Amino acid sequence: MTHGGVAVEDRMKHGILTAGLIMLVVSAPSSWSASHSPLDAVRTTVSGVIDVLKARGADGAVDRERIGALIRDRFYFRGMAQSILGPGWRSASDEDQTRFVDLFSQMLIRLYMGRIEAYTNETVEYTKEDVQDNRATAETQIVTKDARIPIRYSLIEKDGQWLVYDVAIEGVSLIRNYRTSYREIHRNEGMNGLLTRIETKLKDLESGKQDPQP
Repeated sequence: MTHGGVAVEDRMKHGILTAGLIMLVVSAPSSWSASHSPLDAVRTTVSGVIDVLKARGADGAVDRERIGALIRDRFYFRGMAQSILGPGWRSASDEDQTRFVDLFSQMLIRLYMGRIEAYTNETVEYTKEDVQDNRATAETQIVTKDARIPIRYSLIEKDGQWLVYDVAIEGVSLIRNYRTSYREIHRNEGMNGLLTRIETKLKDLESGKQDPQP
C-alpha cells in the first residue's frame, strides 16, 4: 500500500500493528447496543483485545482462535465485499459471493493477526465521532514513540450493533485500496481468477512466504 511516499509507508509499518489492533472492533459483548457511542464501542473493544494479547502464554503465543472468532462476529465482511467488488459482486453467483466473503475475511484476519501479535504497549487516543442515522465514524490516534497515526473507523448499525465496514490509516482507506486492485483483477481475470489469487496469497501468508502486512 502506498500513500505519500516512503516516509508515510515507514510510519504505517511502524504503527500498523496497533492500527490492526484498533481495526479489530470485535470484542464488545453481544449486548453492546448501537445506542451506545461508536467511539465508546471502539474504546471498550480495544481494551478487550489488549486483554487477550496480555494473556498470551509463556511462549508468547496469542489465542488466535479467540481473536479470529471475535473478528468474524463484529466485522461486516459481506458489506465490505459488496463495496469492494461493486458490479462484480452483483454479477457473481451466490456460491462465488459466499466464497469471496470467506476468503477475503480469512485474508484480513491473517494479515492483521501477524501485526497484532507484535503489540508493544502503544497507546490510543480517542478524539471524536460523527453519527448520521445508522452510519458513524470514530476518530482515534495511535501514539508511538516516533509518531501519531490517525485512524478513522467507519461503522454501520446492523441488528442493534455497530459493525465496522472500513478503516482508514492516515487517510488511506482499506476498502478503497482493495476496490482498486480487486476490480482490476476481476476485469482482467474474472471471478475465478480473483478467487484463485486470494487463495494463493492465503497460502503464502500461512507458509511465511509473505510478510503479514496490509
